[in-house]
Amino acid sequence: MKYLHHSLQRVQLALLVALSVLSPLLLFAQWPFAPQTTPDAQRSALNSVRTQVNWLQNATRTASNFVGAQGYGNVRQQFDGLRGAYNGLKQTLNPQQLSYGANDLAELDAGLDIIQEAFVNFEQDVAAGRPVDPALRDMCQVLRQGSAVWLQELNKKVSRLRIGWG
Repeated sequence: MKYLHHSLQRVQLALLVALSVLSPLLLFAQWPFAPQTTPDAQRSALNSVRTQVNWLQNATRTASNFVGAQGYGNVRQQFDGLRGAYNGLKQTLNPQQLSYGANDLAELDAGLDIIQEAFVNFEQDVAAGRPVDPALRDMCQVLRQGSAVWLQELNKKVSRLRIGWG
């Protein structure tokens, strides 16, 4: 029974990872044309990113209310949504913004990669025998703090790159 539960968690995790990898492709594969690079499109995409950060932070606050892997899954889903929203924002940038902001965008990408390591740390902790609840609390705290810092950096870079300006 314990093996079945562990296997089910691995399947759920694999599905979440697969969806996170494919979600940006699925989002843009539906459209036969490139995303708009207008200020309105950029503001809309930026609002989606900010909203997704809020949803991630809410998920980190409520994760302990769920049983087992469901709390982890909810948080992971919101993080993957943040990454997808951020990738969508980058699709709205014009060539000048992409060129001028290449380093800024790379820093934001790296920031998300660093934040994502919290999931790996959680999985390693649980695999090493640490109880799920404290491991989940620690992961959520790291994600909450990391996403807040990341959002501050995003806001600085948005201003520097004039994203959404008319």
